[in-house]
Amino acid sequence: MGDIFAQLFEKSLTDAPMLPGAIITATVERVEDKYIVVDAGLKSESYIAIEQFYDENGKLEAKVGDEVKVALEVMEDGFGSTRLSRERAKRLESWSQLESAYESRETIRGVIVGRVKGGFTVEINKVRAFLPGSLVDVKPIRDPEAFEGKEFEFKVIKVDAKRNNIVVSRRAVLEAESNVERAAVLENINEGDEVKGIVKNLTDYGAFIDLGGVDGLLHITDMSWKRIKHPGEILNIGDEIKVRVLKIDRENVRVSLGLKQLGGDPWQDISQRYPVNARITGRVTNITDYGCFVEIEEGIEGLVHVSEMDWTNKNVNPNKVIHLGQEVEVMVLDVDAERRRISLGVKQCASNPWAAFAGNHEKNQQVKGKIKSITDFGIFLELDGGIDGLIYLSDIAWSETEAQETLRKYQKGDELEAIILAIDVERERIALGLKQLGEDPLASFLEANDKGAMVTGQVVEIDQKQVVIELGEGIRGTLRASEISAEKVEDARTRFQVGDTVEARIVGTDRKTHAITLSMKAKDAKAPVKKATTKATRSEAASTPAATGRKKKSATSETSSIKTTLGDLFKDHMNSGDEKDAESK
Repeated sequence: MGDIFAQLFEKSLTDAPMLPGAIITATVERVEDKYIVVDAGLKSESYIAIEQFYDENGKLEAKVGDEVKVALEVMEDGFGSTRLSRERAKRLESWSQLESAYESRETIRGVIVGRVKGGFTVEINKVRAFLPGSLVDVKPIRDPEAFEGKEFEFKVIKVDAKRNNIVVSRRAVLEAESNVERAAVLENINEGDEVKGIVKNLTDYGAFIDLGGVDGLLHITDMSWKRIKHPGEILNIGDEIKVRVLKIDRENVRVSLGLKQLGGDPWQDISQRYPVNARITGRVTNITDYGCFVEIEEGIEGLVHVSEMDWTNKNVNPNKVIHLGQEVEVMVLDVDAERRRISLGVKQCASNPWAAFAGNHEKNQQVKGKIKSITDFGIFLELDGGIDGLIYLSDIAWSETEAQETLRKYQKGDELEAIILAIDVERERIALGLKQLGEDPLASFLEANDKGAMVTGQVVEIDQKQVVIELGEGIRGTLRASEISAEKVEDARTRFQVGDTVEARIVGTDRKTHAITLSMKAKDAKAPVKKATTKATRSEAASTPAATGRKKKSATSETSSIKTTLGDLFKDHMNSGDEKDAESK
C-alpha cells in the first residue's frame, strides 16, 4: 500500500511544472491572521502573506476551499518549504489579459493613479501602464488633476513584456464610441434635410454645430447672404439653430451646413428689381481703399468704386467722402447676377460738371482759368465746375522751341486765357490752346512764299549735316548739307557760320510740324510760279510776318504748276531754252 502512495506522489511531482514563474492551482487550507495556507500538491503546504489576497477595495478574496492561481517562486527555500506568490500570479495573469486585449483590440478598465512626465500612470489589475497626455481625451485637457483616482476604459496600444512597458489610450475609446454615434446620426440625415443643432465652437472661417453626435461645419459664406466679417456677428456659442444639410461625406464623417439657404436667394431676379441706371438708396456697410460697399437690401451689397464717387477727383479717399452707416443715394451701373456683383455709382446722382460745361461752352470759345499743374507734356487749367482742361505742349506755341520756352515762364496759380479746341464729355476731357489766340506766322509766310519761292535768311544753328536758317520771326527753314551745292559737302560747318546770310529756294513744307525744307542747289533754277522778288523785298517779307500775312495766295494755274524737284526745275529751264530757239528761227 505504501508503494502505491509513493508512486502516485512521484507522478504528481513529475506532472506538475517545477520551474520558477510557473502558474499552478492551489487550494486554500486555512485562513490565519497574517497568512493564507494553501496546498498546491507539493511536498508541503505553503504560506502566502494575506495582503496578497486583498482586492483594490481591501476585501479578502480567499476562503477555505477556494482554488486560486499562484506563481512558483522557489521550489526549496532552504527550510524545506516551497515559496508561492499570489501577487505575482495576479500580475502575470494581468499581463496575459493585456496581451489578449491588445491582440483583440478590446477595451479594459483601469484607474489613473498618478501623474508622470508626459502623461499619467494607470493601474490595471496590479500592472502599471503609461497613458500619454495626448491620449487622455479627444480635445486638450485643461485640468489634469480632475482625472486622477478615476476609473476609465482604455485600449492597449503597446505591450512590451521584456521592457515591462505598456501604453494605453483613453482617446481611442472615446473616438470609437463617437464613431458609432456619428454613424448612427449620419444614417438618419440626408443632403437637403433641415436639422437642429447647438453652436459648439466659433472660428474665423465659420462655426461647428453639434448635431447630436456629429459636428457639422457652417462656413461663414453660408451663414448670411450679406457680407459678414466674423461668425460672432450673428451666432453665439450655445445657440440652438436650424440649418440645412448641404453635403455629407460619410466616409470621412464630414457634414457641410448652411444657414442662409433656409431663406430665398435675394439674388434671384436681381436684374429686374434693380435695372441699370436706376436710382436707389442704401446704407454704407464697409469702406476700403478702393471704394465702399452699400447694402441696398438685406443680403444684397453693391460696390461703389473710388472712381465712381466724385466727378473731378478720381483718386479721392473714400473715408473723406462717406462714413459707415451713412444712407446714400446711388445709381446702378452694372448687374452681374451670375457672379453676384453689382456696380454702383455715387457721382451719377449729382450733376455732371463735364456735361454742364459742354452745355455752356462751345468750340473756339475763349475761357479763363488758373494753372492747376504743369507737366512735361502741357498745362492743366482749372475751369468752371472744378474740372480741368489740358493745354498740350504742341498747343502752347507754334514752334516746339518756343513752346518749351513759354512753358518755363508759367507757374502754378497763374491765370491764363485759352481757346477751347475740343470737348469730350464721355471721356471727360477738354482740350485747350494758347497759340490759337494769335495768327500762325507760318501760314502767313507760306501765303507769300510757297514751294519754289526764293527766300533769304540768317544762319542761327549749324552742325555737320544741316543748317538752320531763320527766315522771319518764328519762321525757320532747314538746309541739309546735301542741298548746299551740287558738289558733295561733307560738313556744313566748312561753308557757313552762325550769322551768315543765305539765299535758298523752298523745296518742301509741312504746315503741321511747321517744317520748311530749303535748297541752294535749286536756287539758280527758274521759278515757274512767281517772279523773283528782290533780295531786300524777300528779306523784309520774311522778317515781317504781319506784313506777309496780309498777302493773299494766288489761285492761278501757275501756282498749281510749281515743280517741287530739282529735275523738274531743270526740265522747265531746258524747255524754256527750246522755245526761245524756235522763236529766233
